[in-house]
Amino acid sequence: MKTVEITYRYGGLTKARRARPANAHAARSRLEEGNRAFADLVEGLTTESAATHRTIEVDLDDLGLQPGEQGIPRQRPFAAVLGCSDARVPIELIFNEGPNDLFVVRVAGNGLGTDVLGSLRYAIEHLRDGLRLVVVLGHNGCGALSAAVDAFLDPAGYLSLVTDQALRSILDRQLIVVQTAARKLASAFGGTVTRHENYREALIEASIVTNAALAAHTVQQELRGRTTHDLIAVYGVYLLESREVWTPSGAGLREPPKDLAEFVALGNTIVGCDRIAPLLSSR
Repeated sequence: MKTVEITYRYGGLTKARRARPANAHAARSRLEEGNRAFADLVEGLTTESAATHRTIEVDLDDLGLQPGEQGIPRQRPFAAVLGCSDARVPIELIFNEGPNDLFVVRVAGNGLGTDVLGSLRYAIEHLRDGLRLVVVLGHNGCGALSAAVDAFLDPAGYLSLVTDQALRSILDRQLIVVQTAARKLASAFGGTVTRHENYREALIEASIVTNAALAAHTVQQELRGRTTHDLIAVYGVYLLESREVWTPSGAGLREPPKDLAEFVALGNTIVGCDRIAPLLSSR
């Protein structure tokens, strides 16, 4: 039986506090390196009896474990992460981080409703001394985006949500993204692409990436004019099957488009990437 053991370890009284990233570039590099470590965790398990182990050090102050310390621990995350509520996407774990490292906001479809924006604004305003990065993290197989795609493809099915305002409000925000992705697929592959057997899957994949990039762009606009110590927003998509964070440009996190021209370029990259183009290349 393959065994994966992940330990959060309190390192003792002499353990030095883990340094926080000094800038946005260092913060992004730390998250990307942490994700690579997590994604690689089971790659070497070639036999059924293989085992692997990873230790994540926990700082004394982050859990109030410092002897004689008065009061509760102070928040000191170096990144804020907007992720999906999906239980298969444990944010701290996939980035190889421990408690008090990340300020995490989770909502179905990682959409930017008023509560989410308010939470991110709180982090930006009140945790700015250590905060270096805002991450919008989507994931493949997202239930919220899949439901939005199904409502787009079968509008009659949307009628069942008429009396469910809470759920409908989540889907309504996603439908604009789905429509945008659908237009890009039609432009790239022709109007008959809607009859392709893999069209739904391709539309879901394209919508997930577009949604994350658009949300990160909106967050980046929120940062303008604020004293944020060069705080930036980035986005990525967590792939459930490989456990890696990905964008159409490759592994890792990316800054969102800054203007219309960059969004057009991103759309071209999305429909031509290796997770979408092969789905529609043949019947």
